[in-house]
Parts: sequence; C-alpha cells; structure tokens
Amino acid sequence: MKQIPMRLGPLALLLMVISICMTVLGILTFTTARADLSMAEKYAQTVETRYLLESRGQSFLQEAYEDPEALLEEAEDGVYRKTLQEGELSLQIGLKIEGKSCQVVSWRFSRDWEADENMGGLWSGNETALR
Repeated sequence: MKQIPMRLGPLALLLMVISICMTVLGILTFTTARADLSMAEKYAQTVETRYLLESRGQSFLQEAYEDPEALLEEAEDGVYRKTLQEGELSLQIGLKIEGKSCQVVSWRFSRDWEADENMGGLWSGNETALR
C-alpha cells in the first residue's frame, strides 16, 4: 500500500490565521469589558450623587413645610429658591408659599459643564481663519 504524503503547510497556515483571529477577538472583548466597567462605575457614582441630593432635597422640603419663612429668601415672582450642591451636580428647588402652605414649582438637577474649546484643529467658522 502506497502512502500519500500529507501537506501540513495549508493546515498550519489556517490554524495560524484562526489563532490570530481568536487572539484579536479576545483582546477586543477584554477592552470592551473594561470600558463597560468604567462607564458603569461613572453611572453608579452619578446615581449615588443624585439620590444623595434627592434625599437632602426631601429633608429640606420637610423643614420648609414646617417653617417656610425662616429657610428661604424670596426671589422673583414670589418663588423661593434653594440650591443644593454635591460635587458637579446641583439640585435647584423652587417653592411658592401661599399663607401657611407651600407648593413645589421646580425641582431641577443640573451639572456644571464647560465646552471644550480645543476642537483638535477644526475650522472655527470664522472666514478670517481661512486667510
């Protein structure tokens, strides 16, 4: 019986391509998982800060309902405003006091934000920048 010689060249090349593809996919999976973890941690911190401000705002409302005149200074249109700050996040509460009752007219969360002025060398929109 005559044996046919096996050529391992194409098979070795195929296995090498498969192993490179699997390595690249593994690295991409790892970096994506790390990015997801980082985003989840940032989101968790933001939610924790929001809930802390929410709790402080509810405590403030309880105090304001008990003695509204002592806690606030009147702003425009008869609306009393109070701002609670925690890090970059703030909660602005607006109350309207009528007699001995008060009503919440605004409850707004906001974050300090500044636009990045360095746009990576993009055209600013001024025609003088072209000259």
